[in-house]
Amino acid sequence: MGHYYDSKDLERFGEIGKHRKELADKFFDWYGSVMEKGALTRREKSLIALGVAHAVQCPYCIDAYATGCLEAGASNDEITEAIHVAAAIRAGASLVHGIQADNAINKVMM
Repeated sequence: MGHYYDSKDLERFGEIGKHRKELADKFFDWYGSVMEKGALTRREKSLIALGVAHAVQCPYCIDAYATGCLEAGASNDEITEAIHVAAAIRAGASLVHGIQADNAINKVMM
């Protein structure tokens, strides 16, 4: 049985400009600028990216940034903590929306 995600597709990311190259070029220019060393190091940006990749559940990004973290010098402990931070923030965001459910319940009960 096939599956939707194929890790080999990550190698094809450059093809996003196949039909509108000028838009892809703008993205890649912006992305490249964002990921350059600045106030944050390449390692720090890679760890943030890996956490976000887990929060948005993008398998392609997870593959790319897990490798990127290692290439930037991040340790396994740092990588694991970044993933746990992302998971904790995502869980907290889900839980805090329980207040909206409580508000809806209170409207019906009143």
